[in-house]
This record gives sequence, structure tokens and C-alpha cells, in this order.
Amino acid sequence: MQQIFPGEVFADTADFDDGIRQLLPRYDEMLEVIIRCLPTTAGRILELGCGTGELTMKICQRCPDAEIVALDYSPRMLKFAGDKITDAGYQERWTGIQADFGEWAENPQNLDIGSEFDACVSSLAIHHLDDSMKLKLFQRIAGTLSLGGYFGNADPILAESPTLAAVYQTAREEWTTQQGNDLAQVRAKRGSSTQQGYSSQDQLATVDTQLQMLTKSGFQTVAVPWKYYNLAVFAAWV
Repeated sequence: MQQIFPGEVFADTADFDDGIRQLLPRYDEMLEVIIRCLPTTAGRILELGCGTGELTMKICQRCPDAEIVALDYSPRMLKFAGDKITDAGYQERWTGIQADFGEWAENPQNLDIGSEFDACVSSLAIHHLDDSMKLKLFQRIAGTLSLGGYFGNADPILAESPTLAAVYQTAREEWTTQQGNDLAQVRAKRGSSTQQGYSSQDQLATVDTQLQMLTKSGFQTVAVPWKYYNLAVFAAWV
């Protein structure tokens, strides 16, 4: 099995956009919730772990004046996203930077991306950090946002009990089957991830733990506007 970075999921990047929609229920709906909480007037936006650029594209469509700074440690993901964004004509509004957002949280002086962002967004990326690093990242984000700035994050969450874990797993597998997808075939396209910087295999946290972290980090309003079994969207404002 091909070695990949955490978060890349599939051995071939070209399989990601279709594959993630087959593995995760309501993927586009989840991203749309992040976008709905984002003001259409947002200017400077920081994206952490841009992947193939799916969330970036939705932002560009919703926010006509948005300029996005995107961090991702995967060169192949940045290339894929950059090509997609260029094809859509949004390249002047997007800057992709190969960087580890865990390193940015720990040593921000090593990566000058500025501050006073109107928003920060992330999807399916932050759960690769351990809890101590999640907290540091949330604190860094809060300190980087302008007053009233928005942070939206979509991620899998840790089940609160073994019973719920089984419920969540069954629900996801049944959803995949109901869509007419062969779960074994989709999983066969996955790669094997290795440690990369501060990110590793899934290091999930419960909804309650993450809400407490966000509050401790200085966010004035924290909420979960969307949840589907073990997938959640967190929204927070400073």
C-alpha cells in the first residue's frame, strides 16, 4: 500500500473528490454549513489543510471579494488544488503555501502569513493533531482573527461511548451501501498514512472536548451548527 501523508486518504489524489464523497455521508452538505456561516463580505481568509480545493472553490463562489491563503503540507494536494482553482479562474484570489499548520501553531515566527484574517476554515484536517496541539492551534487561530472573525471546522469526532461508536460506524457503512457504492472497492484505493510533522493517524476528540478548547482559546461564541453521527461542523467567533 502506498505511503501517504495523513489526510491524503487515497493513494491517487485524483480519487479523492469522488472517493471522499463515497466514504463520508453528506460531504458537500457539511462543507456548505461552513460556508453558510461565512459572511459573503469576508476579505482575507485562512484555510488550514486545503486538500484538493473543494472548500476553496465554494468560498470563491460565495465570497466575491475573498482572498484565500491556504496551507497544506502535501505538495501533490496543493498542485491538484491549484490546477482546479486556475481552471475555474480564481487563481488571482488564492495563495497556496506548502506548510504544516501544526508547525504554524507551535512556531508562528517561522511562517509569516500575517494576521487580521476575517475568517479561518478547515475540513477533515485538524483531527490529525493530538489534543494539546489542537488547543494550541485554536489559540493561534483566535489570535489571528480580526474582532468578530469566524472559525469554521468540519471534522470527524470521537464517540462518547463504545455504544455510540458502533452506531456511528454502522450508520456510515449503511449510508455508503445505500448510495450504491462498494465499500471494499472504495477502501482499496486508500493509501497508508505516516507521521508528517505534527499530524498523525486520526486523533479524535469529542464534541464537548472541542467546544471547551474553543472557549478556552478565547472564542466568544462556539456552536455545532451541523452534526451527522460522527461528523460535525464547529463554528466559533472571536
